[in-house]
Amino acid sequence: MKKWLGAFVLFVLLIGVLAACGPDDVQKEPSESGGENAEEGANESAEMPEKPESLTLWVNAEEKQEDAVTEITEKYTEETGIEVELVPVDMLEQVEKLDVEGPAGNGPDIIFQPHDRIGDLAMRGLVDPVDLGETESDYTDISLEAVTYDGDYWGYPAVMETYAMYYNKSLVDEPETMDDIMAIAEDYTDQSQDQFGFLMEAANLYFVYPFFSGYGAYVFDFDGENYDINNVGLANEGAKQGGELVKTWFDNGYIPQDLTPDIMNGLFKEGKVATVLNGPWMVREYAEALGDDLGVVPLPVLENGENPKSFVGVKSYMLSYYSENKEWAQDLMAFITNEENSLHYYDVAGEMPPRNDAVENSVIADDPIYSAFAEQTQYGEPMPNVPAMQQVWDPFNDALSFISKGEPVDEVLEEAVQTIQDNIDASGANN
Repeated sequence: MKKWLGAFVLFVLLIGVLAACGPDDVQKEPSESGGENAEEGANESAEMPEKPESLTLWVNAEEKQEDAVTEITEKYTEETGIEVELVPVDMLEQVEKLDVEGPAGNGPDIIFQPHDRIGDLAMRGLVDPVDLGETESDYTDISLEAVTYDGDYWGYPAVMETYAMYYNKSLVDEPETMDDIMAIAEDYTDQSQDQFGFLMEAANLYFVYPFFSGYGAYVFDFDGENYDINNVGLANEGAKQGGELVKTWFDNGYIPQDLTPDIMNGLFKEGKVATVLNGPWMVREYAEALGDDLGVVPLPVLENGENPKSFVGVKSYMLSYYSENKEWAQDLMAFITNEENSLHYYDVAGEMPPRNDAVENSVIADDPIYSAFAEQTQYGEPMPNVPAMQQVWDPFNDALSFISKGEPVDEVLEEAVQTIQDNIDASGANN
């Protein structure tokens, strides 16, 4: 009996060993990402594994952003002794580069990406979820929503941005409503003189979305946790009302059909445009041209009394699936995005941090320009971060182009939504 029992136990142990040594699944599962990180990063907890000699971070290849991250990571090295290798890689090229370099063992520990890529990155197994730990409550609600996918957090929020209404104080008073904007457009526009009351990229879903969502349109139905990609709300009654509004801007000659961002920005800097809808990335350039005449306000209220719900984008540091130093990589991400370093990044790079304490800090709260963008984020919503979102942009931008040329709004929007749904089905995103 004892011999039989011993043999049975040995057999069970052998089965366990063989199972542990089995082949990897085809789809990579998120690996263990370690314990909670200290609020300020640079965690010296006994729970942390042995320090690596170095960590590698792919920083967006933009001079001021590189400068800011370099200064912050130098402090991290001073505090921890861990060297941080910064590799400038254009943010839009990091995903495909990681797909190649990661499996080859040449990839980074950390990448820097906009949140709308999260679903695709997670589906492809290129990044792991992160544990924000005690830092979670430090970030704004909308930034946490943005980096949430399938019930997990997939990044340490570092930057949040949306757009607002710039205006030239020497030409007009502060606009409060879209009726004000339309009155300015009517009174000030003279295309023969390259003079305009109101300009924006009105054939671009990213910018025009608030004039659809403010009337009840949506990209995908959202229940507070998940997107229903089979329920596209870009041709409902609210969307059609928004489409008719946009159509009037072109029909009345307020916005030229052939308007480009370069032309729009150039005219505004020359003082030939009264109001422009644009993002915070233009603040320094506009301010250099207009000086004290530059003003910014949240998007003016719609005729129905609603604040336009702009898209909010959140850029975050994400953990590479291939990192061999996941706990310390997260510690570095927590350090870079703590209050002190977030404000330093804002000062150097001019990008707004998605932290409650930073947004409430007088550096931002009392700034007449950036405080307007911060306020607008309160009315905004994150761009959907599901892979199916990639099937939305082109068909809807095509629809906006048709609307700008006078095509019937109802037909154009319904055709666009059908194309979006067909593309989603063909892509397999709804499987």
